[in-house]
Amino acid sequence: MLLLAALCLPAQDFSKIQVEKVAAGNRFTEGPVWSREGLLLFSDVPNNRVISFIPGVGVATFRDNSNGTNGNTYDVQGRLYSCESRTRRVVRLRKDGEWEVLAEKWEGKRLNAPNDIVVRRDGHLWFTDPAFGEQAEHRELDFYGVYHITPKGEMNLVAKPKGRPNGIAVSPNGRILYVANSDERNVYAYDIDREGKTTNERILIKDIEGIPDGMRVDEKGNLYVTSKTVAIYSPQGKPIHKIEIPETPANCAFGDPDFQTLYVTARTSVYRIRLEVKGSVQY
Repeated sequence: MLLLAALCLPAQDFSKIQVEKVAAGNRFTEGPVWSREGLLLFSDVPNNRVISFIPGVGVATFRDNSNGTNGNTYDVQGRLYSCESRTRRVVRLRKDGEWEVLAEKWEGKRLNAPNDIVVRRDGHLWFTDPAFGEQAEHRELDFYGVYHITPKGEMNLVAKPKGRPNGIAVSPNGRILYVANSDERNVYAYDIDREGKTTNERILIKDIEGIPDGMRVDEKGNLYVTSKTVAIYSPQGKPIHKIEIPETPANCAFGDPDFQTLYVTARTSVYRIRLEVKGSVQY
């Protein structure tokens, strides 16, 4: 029934979209996520901070000394998860304001530099662990990884791709995991069961123009992949449209109270685009 309802939704008229800049003056923006409190969080990685943007109000510093935070997300309990590239760990902000470490090592060796993260409605989470720039010079692991953490905190290795995994997302029904690979210029898909186990690894999208980075999914299951543009693909991996952004995009997230605005982090700025479709909500 959910699939049928999604197929009956009207198609997006991309001729009407407008790209609006809402924040500027940063060095490299990443990790956007919309909070139920009515604000967007995003990372300014080189400046070592996480920034909040409130529509109609403006920007403010949410977290100083963020340990190079890159990707961010929330769970159904409203807890914030972040990938800290400098400390090479995945952390979660507790209700008491303290950060707890969920992952920092694999088999006794420090992670490379956790990059992006997604949490399913039932608490299962997945994150990517590539190594870009300085992190590549100090690696303890001899591979790039995609990891899974259960609600009980058990950590498993999902994949060891040859290229560097980057953006990560889950389908609206929570049954498919998507992982962008920056070096291979593609997006992998995996089937995931109730226990969070992955099977049936396959390449869903290949030959992406530019370097694929962060991505999101709308309520129809379409993927929005940031690369040279924001490239939109059907659930079957077929190209639908490309949204040109004034700066090269690095990540995106749906937001606003109706979840019908796509926020795009692109180098020094953040842009927003009103759409005719809602984003998929996992939290």
